[in-house]
Amino acid sequence: MRTNGEADEGFGPVADEFARNFTERGELGAAVAVFVDGRKVVDLWGGTADDRTGRPWEADTPVPVMSSGKGIVSISALVLAQEGRLDLDAPMAAYWPEFARHGKERITTRMVLANTAGIPLVERKLTFQELTAWEPVIRALEEQPPLYEPGTAYEYHAHVFGFAVGEVIRRITGLTPGAYFRTTIGDALGLGTWIGVPQEEVPRLARLVEGEGRGPLPDADLLPIRAVTMNGALVFPGVDDPHGWNSPALLTAEFPGAGAVSTARGLATLYAAAATGVDGAPRLLAADTVTDAVTERSGGASWSGFPDLGARWGTGFLVDCPFRRTLGPRSFGNDGAGGAQFAFGDDEFGVGFAYTANRMGARGDERTERLVAAVRGCVGAG
Repeated sequence: MRTNGEADEGFGPVADEFARNFTERGELGAAVAVFVDGRKVVDLWGGTADDRTGRPWEADTPVPVMSSGKGIVSISALVLAQEGRLDLDAPMAAYWPEFARHGKERITTRMVLANTAGIPLVERKLTFQELTAWEPVIRALEEQPPLYEPGTAYEYHAHVFGFAVGEVIRRITGLTPGAYFRTTIGDALGLGTWIGVPQEEVPRLARLVEGEGRGPLPDADLLPIRAVTMNGALVFPGVDDPHGWNSPALLTAEFPGAGAVSTARGLATLYAAAATGVDGAPRLLAADTVTDAVTERSGGASWSGFPDLGARWGTGFLVDCPFRRTLGPRSFGNDGAGGAQFAFGDDEFGVGFAYTANRMGARGDERTERLVAAVRGCVGAG
């Protein structure tokens, strides 16, 4: 099928792989954007945004990007750290005194960003309405004891990542994480990227569909599954209303760990701004900040016994690893459920990259891997 947009000379292989995603890999609707040294060199889109109506994917079509939102939260937290307003290694209770209960006194923001804080989920059962109200989740986090000694083991903090770091951001700035991001970064860069998408944007959203070939889901009682469903209040990987990942009620609320919405261009611009700066502006994250962020902090088999899938975490980001090979040791990013959305930056190669799609990933899915491999070849990353 025909795709839209353009790729600069030297980046044709990215366009070729993007087209093959549609002709050979079952793509429905998608976009990919790449910046190098602050300049946009790839901006492509195509396919169908809504499989029910046939609405086409446009240049500025946003889509739920799931846990790619963790990168938005992480960049926001690291900006505060650079400004001297947040000490990543201080107890979170220094900013949020009520958090210092039930053995959480020593938990730091870095531990949450590295998925080692020992609070991978909120065990109190909350309704969907409570989850979208913010404060009930925060009160439940205050009462939640660690499941293991903080800082000693890895367990993916699916939603707690965003709520806990987001509350620290709120205590420091007076703004919820979505509002802080828009006020300090998103609006200044003109990004089509939100944690808590405005209601007026909802009609333009691409609609997620579940990936073909997805294997059977693990037992719903397993800790990692309870973490991603908030003890059954959310569905995973379900996409339909009332509480699926296409739900306007979910996407317009602030679910900072997994409820972000973005265009590919918005996420690529964000990571380019973090790694190199765009439009002549200084980079958001200094070289020393990136060095700290890409230092491996966790990974391997999880504390609860979930097998090692190859993911390795720095401070707030996936780093180059078997789970997601990027450009090299200076790459930092986050993907969405099933890998159907992925964005990263790299200050060694000067890259900001984002791929967004509405067909979620499944077993054997190569769409993201092929696009990143093409970028790797184009910039000479090996």
